[in-house]
Amino acid sequence: MTEPKRGRRQRRAFSDDKEVETKMATSPTSVRIPSKTATSTSIDIFILRHGEAGNRMTVAEKDSERPLTPEGRAAMQKIARSLKAIGLQTDRIYTSPLRRAQETAEIAARVLNVPTLEEWDELKPDGSKAALYRKLARLEQDSRPILVGHEPYLTSMIGEIIGTTSAKIVLKKGGVGKVRITSFTPRVSGELRWLLTPKIITKIS
Repeated sequence: MTEPKRGRRQRRAFSDDKEVETKMATSPTSVRIPSKTATSTSIDIFILRHGEAGNRMTVAEKDSERPLTPEGRAAMQKIARSLKAIGLQTDRIYTSPLRRAQETAEIAARVLNVPTLEEWDELKPDGSKAALYRKLARLEQDSRPILVGHEPYLTSMIGEIIGTTSAKIVLKKGGVGKVRITSFTPRVSGELRWLLTPKIITKIS
């Protein structure tokens, strides 16, 4: 198969869940764990880890103002352009207010032409996941927001949603995952549809 044909097939798969799941099942970097609870709720969330921001600072107040590095900004612009090229569609982004996450969200919003960008304290590294789930539960059916945040918060959240703490989930800086939430009661539950590293994202575009 020629490279142009392979690229077209990968882009179609990204926008079609059934094909994505088939493709991702053969990838060592993907994890898909089906939910045990099925309800009429259907909210897809795209989980984006902030880009490269240099070394962590020991003082929390200073660390919260740590910006993306020039390399991190360039990488996030490339990732955002790739997400646009492969058809990711959303009309809202919710981000941690920490500077590195905020800058990541601003780049994504600009490239993807997203009209709504809001800061949510719940997406801070020490934010309340329970409060986050309550906010997500108030979104309309078939919402597809991007959530921009930090590790290990994001993979911990994925684990809670899919109902396991033993899954080996690695979300690299600039990596993106898609989770479908199928229920918020009696607890949040859903399934991990796919998980992509920055390298894979830029390759399939």
